[in-house]
This record gives sequence, C-alpha cells and structure tokens, in this order.
Amino acid sequence: MNNPAVRNFLRFYGAPIAIIVLGLIVAFMFMAPAPPKRITIAGGASGGAYAATAETYAQALRAVGIEVEVLETAGSVDNLSRVKARTADVGIVQTGVAGDVGQEGAASLGAVFYEPLWVFHRKTVRVEELQDLARARVAIGPEGSGVRALASLLLTEAGVAPGDFTAVPLAGQAAATALLKGEIDAAMVVSGPTTGWIADLIRDPQIELTSMKEAHALGRRHPYLDEVVLYRGVIDLASIMPREDVMLIAPAAQIVVRDDLHPAIQSLLIETAFAAHGGGSLLADPGRFPTPQLSDIAISDEAKRYYDNGPSFLRRIFPFSVANFLERAWVLAIPLITLIIPLVRAAPPIYRWRIRRKIYVWYNNLRELEAAGRAAETAEDRMEVRARLADLQAETGNVEVPVSYTDDLYRLRAHIRFVAELVDKLSAQERHARI
Repeated sequence: MNNPAVRNFLRFYGAPIAIIVLGLIVAFMFMAPAPPKRITIAGGASGGAYAATAETYAQALRAVGIEVEVLETAGSVDNLSRVKARTADVGIVQTGVAGDVGQEGAASLGAVFYEPLWVFHRKTVRVEELQDLARARVAIGPEGSGVRALASLLLTEAGVAPGDFTAVPLAGQAAATALLKGEIDAAMVVSGPTTGWIADLIRDPQIELTSMKEAHALGRRHPYLDEVVLYRGVIDLASIMPREDVMLIAPAAQIVVRDDLHPAIQSLLIETAFAAHGGGSLLADPGRFPTPQLSDIAISDEAKRYYDNGPSFLRRIFPFSVANFLERAWVLAIPLITLIIPLVRAAPPIYRWRIRRKIYVWYNNLRELEAAGRAAETAEDRMEVRARLADLQAETGNVEVPVSYTDDLYRLRAHIRFVAELVDKLSAQERHARI
C-alpha cells in the first residue's frame, strides 16, 4: 500500500476494524436461523380443491427459491396428523377436525375460503332435514377426511346414529358419480361452489340440493362453522342455477403449520393467502378471507402479528430473501453499535499511545547503547555499539508518524546522532591516547 492516506487510516483504525469484523463473525453465529430451503405441504386428493390450493402456496414458495413437495393425502384429518407428526410442514385442514385429532404441535395461519357442506339426494328420496337420512345409503367420505368428520358430527347431533344409515366411503367426484348412477341415495360432500361436479349435480333433474334450515343454529353451536347463502343463479345465471336461494353450513379451509415453522415462511404463506383469497368468491365478500376468526386451532404468534400489523416494514421494501436477512440481523445492531462507538472513539488515543510507547522503547534502547558505548573497553566493542546505533537511526528514519509527533521523532533522531557522535569521540580519544 503506497497511499499514505490508506496507511494512516489503517494505523488508526486497523485494530478496531479487526475487532468489529471478529464481533460480526461471532454475532452471525448466534443470529436467528435462516428459513428452511425445503418445505412439505400436505394437500389432498389429486384434482381436488385442497391439492389446487396447496399448489398455489407451493408456487409462491418456489418463487423465492424454496423447494416444495406437495403430498397427495386422504384429506383434512390426514393432513393435520402429518403436520402434528412433523412429516409435513404445512397442511390444508378443514376447520372442525382438530376436536377429534388434537392440535398439539400445530398452529393455524387462519381460514382462507369456505367449504360448504352440500347435501345432495335423489328426488326419489325425500330429504328436507338431516334426520331424513336415516335408513339411506349416504356418501360421507373416507376415513381420514374432513367431510367424514363433519358429516358424522352433524348426523349424530341430529339424532342419526351410525347404525341408522349406510355410510359409503366416497367423496368428491366419486360420490357425485355414484349419486348420478343411483348407487347411493344421498351424498354429503364438502367442496367449493366452482367445482365442476357441483354444477353437474345442481343441473341434473334427478338430483336435489337440500337447503340447511338449521344453518344458523349450527353456526351458533360450532364457532368454526358459518352459515352462507348460495344465491339464486350464482352458479349459472343463464340457466338460473340454483333456482332458489339455498342455505348452506360451511366450515372453512385453514392453513395449518408446524408450531416451530420459521416465521418468515409463515409470513410468506399469509401473504399468499391475502393475494389468492382476499378478493372474494361466490360465497364470500371481498376481504372476508383470510381470517383468524373461524380457525379451531390456535393462531400462531407470527399470524397474530401479521393480522394486526400487516407485512413487516422491511418486507414492504425489499424482496423476501433480503428482508428476511435484515430482519434476522437487526437484533445485532444494538450490540454492534455499542461495540463500534467506543472502538472508533478509542482508536486515536490508542494510536497515540502506541507511537509514544515506540518512541519510549527507542529512547530506552538509545540509553542502553550510550551506556554500552561509554563502558566499551575495546575498539571492537565501540564499533558494535556504533553499528547498532546506525541500525536504530535507520529504523527511526523509515517510520512515519502523524505531524503532531514529528517533533518527538526528530528530537529522538537528534539524540541518536548525539550518542553516535559521543561514541565516535570516545573512539577518537582512545586512538589519540595510544599515539
């Protein structure tokens, strides 16, 4: 480094900079961990609403460089069990199933869309209320599905015991197909209103959709259920489907995560929920979802913060990766500033002390050489002292000090010359004495 300004800067601040860098390295070792690079999402049956929803969230995570695996599962109960067992990080879970499965180890990010319970039946079977399903062949979904848990609960509350009807383990498209073929009498299915087979069932003249007159009562009895209205013509206005307003009882799909999932991943999932579900649907007004209100699983701390305050300040400004790093690193700012300020303030005094100390060391060496020169008894001893004085003079001649210390340095050099002349004078006197 031939630049004097750089050399002077390093002399002043080299040691503090080294200490600060060491402090940063130690601090980063204790910084909050980065988000995981791989996430597993428990979706649902292939082609279903849960699978599509899981893929929506997977795409959002992949967009920021996170590898995502979407699992095909049996449904809500299976998804929640996987999240609790730590075999999945995220799951799409119907509200209401936690009562049977439990929620230990899981947390909710909020409900994201309605999933009405549709009770379709063949016109040859009179079904005006749930009690009319006794002695009927009813599709209530497979074991491990949210629809089976909900259907079983509501039928039991309505006084229809498991032995009073024939439970058929079909759900979704399979249940709709069986109903259209007359293989079953009724189907209790959970799905969004835009699903194709829902429209097919509403359109078919041999099939009727039961209006849940008890929807309001069920919503009061179970906070995770909400009454919704399928308005006349909302499915197909040209064909006026449905022909009349239909009351439905609706659980909601909620995003459930491991309770130890990284907060940054949770925040990103909630962002995706607002983007994907905040605009409303055939059953929900804009802004209804996502919401923590319908969840039957405890809302995570990060979700509470997000619902109260929205995305973090840094997330509003920076991309996900940058914002996440800064949010993890900001906690280091206070101790680092506490370390930097005194170091910067102490650098000039420390440098001045080092200069003075070096000059004092040189003076100590000079005094020893003067004493050695005066005590020398032979010309060889004085020549050795003289050579050491020449080395000291060269060493002090090559050193650079701040202007404020030039006077001390030149005084030292003058004293070195004085001692050198003294040694030379003693050598000359000895030579004359011999003559």
